[in-house]
Amino acid sequence: MSMPDQNTAATPPAAPRTARPAVPTDPERVPLYRFLGPRYWGVWFGIGLVRLVNLLPLPAQMCIGRATGRLARLLARRDRRVAAINIALCLPELDARQRQQLLRRHFESLGCTLYETGLVWWASDARLRRLIRFEGTEHLTAALAQGRGALMLSAHFTTLEMGARGLTLLGPTSIMYLTPGNALIAELSRRGRQRHTVQAISSDQIRDLLQNLKNNLPVWYAPDQRYTEKNSELVPFFNQPAASNVATSRLAKISKAPVLPYFPARRADNRGYAIRIHPPFERFPSDDPVADTRRFHELIEAHVREFPEQYLWAYKRFRREGHDPYRREA
Repeated sequence: MSMPDQNTAATPPAAPRTARPAVPTDPERVPLYRFLGPRYWGVWFGIGLVRLVNLLPLPAQMCIGRATGRLARLLARRDRRVAAINIALCLPELDARQRQQLLRRHFESLGCTLYETGLVWWASDARLRRLIRFEGTEHLTAALAQGRGALMLSAHFTTLEMGARGLTLLGPTSIMYLTPGNALIAELSRRGRQRHTVQAISSDQIRDLLQNLKNNLPVWYAPDQRYTEKNSELVPFFNQPAASNVATSRLAKISKAPVLPYFPARRADNRGYAIRIHPPFERFPSDDPVADTRRFHELIEAHVREFPEQYLWAYKRFRREGHDPYRREA
């Protein structure tokens, strides 16, 4: 990824944007005293550790994160096995030694994600502007000048949360999200999103997503994980059939919003992040949602090959009805 010499995060898009459009409000906060029971003590300890580490310079945080990831790799047998299977399926050109090296680097990247999440929740905009370099903000400016918002199409890399927060540095932004399984983590995530976004849109609030686009806002959207509900189709991903969400085409057709691929990456020097905003897809949507989704998959694949350790390999992407490459043989 090419990186600009100057940090452009402090320069927001010039297109007119509404500061706080009239959209449905986010769910009310759950009081944190409800999470003081013993079942949450371990989570609170982890949160406190992340909060302390976040006080350190970023290179030190990343060093601790890599060490945490190496420990996690030893303990997380299931995730280690899933990631190894995915790497073998998607990157068959790697030999056994290269796959093991990538697996180790991936878990180090996951460890860094833990402390990055604390930055996403608690770091000031000023601090993040010093850490994030943007490339392609002119594409977002031009898209918003059309007055139909912008669907910011991203994917599940280990830098996913930082990418979503980074977009808010460019101006009022909404994001679509899945609720974490742990109730305390879900509440803290919700509070962080409410502080920094116009609206955090749950995955079932499609009308809210469309309303935000109508209000000329960029909406961060990552539809690349396994999907088996309505609008699901098998779309090749690294030449593997993958149950995929093809609804992006329908959302673009209804809203007439430009669709801009948007990918973050952790810089190799451990001193920050590079976020690339691609030009909007041309002739999108087409009459073929599967072909549209394949175009996005090809961009994800290119970004994976550039930053292979930062893709979320520890996820059962290729499981579908009648086929489960992660099932242990009897």
